[in-house]
Amino acid sequence: MRDRVSLDQIRTFIVAAEEGSFSAAARKLGRAQSAVSDLVRRLEDELGVGLFDRSGRAPRLTSAGKLLLRDARAVGGAVDFLNFRAKGLSEGIEPELCAVIDVYFPFQAITEAAKEFRLRFPATPLRIYVEVLGASTEPVLDGRASFAVVGGPTPLPPGLSAESLAGVAVIMVAAPDHPLAALKGVIPQSELAKHIQLVLTERASRSTELEYSVMSPTTWRLADLYAKHSFLLNGIGWGSMPLHAVERDLAEGRLVRLVTPEIPSAGLIAPMTAVYRTAAPPGPAGRWLIERLKSCPSV
Repeated sequence: MRDRVSLDQIRTFIVAAEEGSFSAAARKLGRAQSAVSDLVRRLEDELGVGLFDRSGRAPRLTSAGKLLLRDARAVGGAVDFLNFRAKGLSEGIEPELCAVIDVYFPFQAITEAAKEFRLRFPATPLRIYVEVLGASTEPVLDGRASFAVVGGPTPLPPGLSAESLAGVAVIMVAAPDHPLAALKGVIPQSELAKHIQLVLTERASRSTELEYSVMSPTTWRLADLYAKHSFLLNGIGWGSMPLHAVERDLAEGRLVRLVTPEIPSAGLIAPMTAVYRTAAPPGPAGRWLIERLKSCPSV
């Protein structure tokens, strides 16, 4: 069945409704007023309803016109999106961008970058996974993700290329009522070993399980940073956290810094790296996002 309603009629109807008169719509569209009036009239004939009340000095939308204006805008917007996405595909822009982010990387930085991404690539949906250590590379290796932000000195499998991003400050913390919190200066290894260390670990992974800065023979392993944070706040154990995630807790006294042989009171900077398959580097959208994340300062 051939559609009788044209996109030209729909767009003209939208402009006439928004401008408040056929003459104003004609000026905006660069067309004769008679052409605008004719397009709207033919649209009304095809739809079988009056869109404008012409009894006054200026045409006013009828109740049917107000209702159908929403549908007309939806149709116009869908066509604009179709054209925008087709243009992007012709220029090599990804139809969807999937990225994996290490759990230690500040999500505020990801959020700010995503807000800009939405404006620059409105036709490219963004999919974000959050993983830990070596598990970040698996979706890249199997083709599910365009690139990953990998934290720490994680060894990279063959076939991946890497680019350095800003590092993340990491400190050791415990609840103020934890026994280690009462110790001043560098806490000896012998004292650290007496208490449960909370260690972030990978979920089920094909890679060799990675762990860093493990200093106690008694460890509880968690695959979720927020679970680890909750355990720390409740004094269940001690362990490392990204500084940006616990700054407010430190300021308000819910956590205290620990000075250990491996991590001083000022903390250390954990390197962050963007990795992708050498044989399949990110397209324009992925490349833009990597460059945007490079501009984030160390936190």
